[in-house]
Amino acid sequence: MAGHSPLPRTRHELILRHIELRGSVNAAAVAEELNVSQVTIRRDIAELEAQGRLVRVHGGAIPPGAPAAPQAARLNIGVVVPSTVGHFPVIVRGMDAASHARRARVVLATSRYRAAIENQQVERLLHAGVDGLIVAPTMRERSEEDLAAWATRLPVPVVFLERRLQSTSLAAFDSARSDHARGAALAVEHFAGSGHRAVGLATFARTPTAPLVMEGYTRAVERLGLAPAPYRALPQAHEDDDGRLDIELSGFLDDCLAAGVRAALVHSDVHAARMLEVAADRGIRVPDDVAIIAYDDDIASMAMVPMTAVTSPRRDLGYEVMRIVTERISERASQAARSAPRNVTMLPQLTIRRSCGAST
Repeated sequence: MAGHSPLPRTRHELILRHIELRGSVNAAAVAEELNVSQVTIRRDIAELEAQGRLVRVHGGAIPPGAPAAPQAARLNIGVVVPSTVGHFPVIVRGMDAASHARRARVVLATSRYRAAIENQQVERLLHAGVDGLIVAPTMRERSEEDLAAWATRLPVPVVFLERRLQSTSLAAFDSARSDHARGAALAVEHFAGSGHRAVGLATFARTPTAPLVMEGYTRAVERLGLAPAPYRALPQAHEDDDGRLDIELSGFLDDCLAAGVRAALVHSDVHAARMLEVAADRGIRVPDDVAIIAYDDDIASMAMVPMTAVTSPRRDLGYEVMRIVTERISERASQAARSAPRNVTMLPQLTIRRSCGAST
């Protein structure tokens, strides 16, 4: 949007869409998104208020008829995620932002990727009186049938988060997730569109995301008719990992260069950022000698060379799961007929930066 201001109609539509999806709008956030001044957005909000389409509050606006003053939380929503670092914090912030308009409170717990701890955390949350649950289930130690049997016994609505659950035994449960396979395909398609005829792949293999990245990558390579290229499974990116990550990344670079492959998709962006440093130490230039796209976009923009990245819709995902669980709670409270299960898949986007050869 740089260089010109979007038309008033476009700005108004975005403001109203924020309110419809999220229950409120923040003037500063919309101004940043559209690359306009906050004065412009406040003027737009004033115009929409005059039309009766929203109500101004400090810092933004809310829907007509919504209470302008803060109210005590009506619902407590238990959230169990594997970790409070990496992929999930932005999702949780999206939940928290959506919770205010729904008069709900997020109660957060972590499972450390262990099913036994996950079950304990859920029991604690239920004992504390939560009205609904959002869970990113750990699948290393149980089958989907085991998960369905466990979830069926829960006394409150549950929404599963960021897992592709395919068993028919789980068909009755709501879920929402990022389409990581499609995200990987976006990266491969971009490389192919830039003239690369082969794309290397490296993944942090001990994550639920890695197999989906591999799946999307493989399908895109086959569909586009690209040549075979090196693959490398990467270890965890601890700062004190005794150099094993650097060894693997250096070996991956060697494999790519030896095969004439000048493009690589690297999961995660922490690993990709380290690969930039390894390449720089060896005199390998990014993107001149090898172009890189990172999967995940937590630190990609801050890397030595700003990295093009597959950006998951995590904040929007947080909004969506909060909407689903609170609506399920409302259904149950009103004894309304239960609507059809919702299995929501959200598409990532590709954020273009310099590491793949872009000029910005």
